[in-house]
Amino acid sequence: MSSAPTPSSPLASPPPEAWEPLVRFARLAGKPLERFLRIEAASGILLLAAAAAALALANSPWAESYFAFWHATLGIRVGPFVFERSLEWFVNDGLMVIFFFVVGVEIRREIHEGELSEWRRAALPAAAALGGMLAPAAIYLLLAGAPETRSGWGVPMATDIAFAVGILTLLGKRVPAALRVLLLALAVIDDLGAIVVIALFYSGGVAASGLIIAACGLAGVMVMQRFGVRTKLWYIAPALVAWAGVYAAGIHPTIAGVIVGLMTPVRVWLGPSGFRAGVQKELDHLASAESRQQLSPHELSQTLVHVDAARREAVSPAEGLIHALHPWVAFGIMPIFALANAGVTVSSGALGGATWTVLLAVAAGLVIGKPIGILLFSWLTLRLRISALPKGLGLGHLVVLGTVAGVGFTMALFIAQLAFADPELLAAAKLGVLIASGVAAILGLTLGMLFLKQEVVEGAATSADDAERSTEA
Repeated sequence: MSSAPTPSSPLASPPPEAWEPLVRFARLAGKPLERFLRIEAASGILLLAAAAAALALANSPWAESYFAFWHATLGIRVGPFVFERSLEWFVNDGLMVIFFFVVGVEIRREIHEGELSEWRRAALPAAAALGGMLAPAAIYLLLAGAPETRSGWGVPMATDIAFAVGILTLLGKRVPAALRVLLLALAVIDDLGAIVVIALFYSGGVAASGLIIAACGLAGVMVMQRFGVRTKLWYIAPALVAWAGVYAAGIHPTIAGVIVGLMTPVRVWLGPSGFRAGVQKELDHLASAESRQQLSPHELSQTLVHVDAARREAVSPAEGLIHALHPWVAFGIMPIFALANAGVTVSSGALGGATWTVLLAVAAGLVIGKPIGILLFSWLTLRLRISALPKGLGLGHLVVLGTVAGVGFTMALFIAQLAFADPELLAAAKLGVLIASGVAAILGLTLGMLFLKQEVVEGAATSADDAERSTEA
């Protein structure tokens, strides 16, 4: 959401057709929402609220209506062609493709210029992520290795980046920047590992015809890039072909989103200097035409088109897409996914035998396996001098990191949907994810308060607070 215009801006006054009292009321009402959306933890808070609402509805007198709503059938019929799926399917296999696309773009960016661009910088988070995937899977199989429950081993492998970053944000100035960067890098690699697991182990038999269709869609993306097509909306058509092909092939369609995301260009065309030069040229032309009183509306529109193109190309397509889509994913798609998937009917009679085993194994994998795996593999890479611990970080920081990574939520719930066809086992896995995420969050905050010292001096903190207050004013 864009911030309101500054008082000195011409846009501070209302549009000609607007009623000024209503405009003032809208801006006043929107300020708290803008402040909330700027908080890093806001996405996690909204996810938590959506999950709580889903749980409450699933265990309320309206439970039947809640489940019926998500299982309602939607689709199209054109002659003999019929495509109908449940609303839940459109969320999990449709909207979540955008989530996975953004994940793919973020991975591509990190490989190009981020924490994964150099092997020595990537070694520690890569090792931590690998340990944080293998240890939970091993604990799950140790506790729930029976044939009917074994398929859930991938559920406790994933970390939810929104919740994890939100927990660190709640710890405030105790968290050094290096720890945030390490968590983000770990979460990106963790997401990549989860994507590989979904593609290899949670997809059905592969149909060659679907792969051919998907290849045509991906080839279309590559051809358009070679022709220099920069308008992002044009890429929706070949991306949809790739999605349809992957779905027809029997692979989960969200993988198509990841692949297209990984194909997104990460190099800047104009950059800051090119943007400045291009805009300055257009402004000079505009001033000249205005001084001669020869500026037509058409010419002004063309100038604005050129300025908008320069603005768009000042950053890479990957950066522009992340900036544009991240709010929609964080504050729209992920909460909707939570509403559709976190609704679990909790009854003491239903937890027994295999269901109890699945719940316990998932929870233990996230709460115990994550920190053990992250700490063990981090220690090995540091011991072997493959990587170095970022300056200012110690054992306490790694303990907090491993504990916070036990918040599995979005990706864990998603894998649970793929792992279990039995509704009772699926409900048990979801409940295990929700319980484990809550326990990991509380433990992470508690250990953060105990192990992380607030090293910011009082004067600096006061200056920062004063600066923040003056900015808001």
